[in-house]
Amino acid sequence: MDKPRIFRFAVAVVAAAAVLAGCAQAPAVPADPSSGNPTAAPIAPSGSPAAAAQGPKKPDSGQDPSKLPVGSLYKNPGNNRNEIILEDIRHTAVLIGDSQSEPPGSWPRVALGSLGYKVYSVARGGTGYVAATKASGNYIDALQRGDWVLPYGTPPLIIVEGGGNDASRNASDEQITVNANRLLAALKKRYPQAKIAMIGTLARGANAGGGRRTQVDTLLGNIAAKAGTTFFSVGDWVSKYQLAGDLVDGVHLNAAGHAKLGGVLAADMAAAGLRPQPDQGSAS
Repeated sequence: MDKPRIFRFAVAVVAAAAVLAGCAQAPAVPADPSSGNPTAAPIAPSGSPAAAAQGPKKPDSGQDPSKLPVGSLYKNPGNNRNEIILEDIRHTAVLIGDSQSEPPGSWPRVALGSLGYKVYSVARGGTGYVAATKASGNYIDALQRGDWVLPYGTPPLIIVEGGGNDASRNASDEQITVNANRLLAALKKRYPQAKIAMIGTLARGANAGGGRRTQVDTLLGNIAAKAGTTFFSVGDWVSKYQLAGDLVDGVHLNAAGHAKLGGVLAADMAAAGLRPQPDQGSAS
């Protein structure tokens, strides 16, 4: 019998930092604003890019951001970074991650959507806390140099998932820790009112061949605990939820696997108090 689901809600004394990484495959990077690239395009009500795409727009720092059209880039004078205008930032979760999170039907996206969030994703295959690709730097470098852009305003929830690419490329514990803390600190500074949660590294259990991936999941849990950040440990989920048959390459899930884990993660997120908050004045 499977042991019960466990999420770690790490509430610690230190305030600083941590976060995640991902998977070995590196799909092509889409160029649209709902995917976090610095290119303006229409955004459909669902939060996904509309079919029609526009060319890049120069960021606008001289106009009231509340009057800019959806999909516009705004140069935030507070941090000197380009940020994108979203249609409904109050109900949108931001997802940072790797190829586990990148597909539209990925298990983290399924979980967030089932809880009622719209999702703005900057997930990029092949990246992580330390791992980078030609198209995108690692999480903190990509943020700082604008490989992808975060939204203007205050999202209710930011999720950071990953670690698999760091595991496969032999990133050290120290490298992962330093960059995870840098990323958490940057996110907390930019979005002090947002909830931040981390999802670890999807793997088999330690006694079932999880190897370095499971080790990185444990490391990220320790980082989250020190930062007082909610953490969902997934370093044994392939074994726990009998998903070996749903792996297409030993690491990535097929559609059925994404759907299964999306439901599991949604339940754990709800138990951790990460459901969207009702608008003020709405019925409870």
